[in-house]
Amino acid sequence: MDDQTRIELEAAAFRRLRDHLAERTDVQNIDMMNLAGFCRNCLSRWYQEAANERGIEMSKEEGREAFYGMPYAEWREKYQTEATEAQKAAFEKSSAGH
Repeated sequence: MDDQTRIELEAAAFRRLRDHLAERTDVQNIDMMNLAGFCRNCLSRWYQEAANERGIEMSKEEGREAFYGMPYAEWREKYQTEATEAQKAAFEKSSAGH
């Protein structure tokens, strides 16, 4: 496989992941962090960092909006729920050493 095709396939997989997570608003970021060690915010930060590394100025909020498809504050208001004590405890345990 040539590099351009690989890049296009990786980009397509990323877009599909982004779109899937946009549809699964029932899955909270804390759940993703507890299970996978990353969440939507991580993905948006990695997107922002990749842009910045290529000389494209992008703020944290611009990266989040590009990933969430709306301003982050709006997404939080619409979809984010308060973390339960169990979720918080799992996060403390899973994030130890990170």
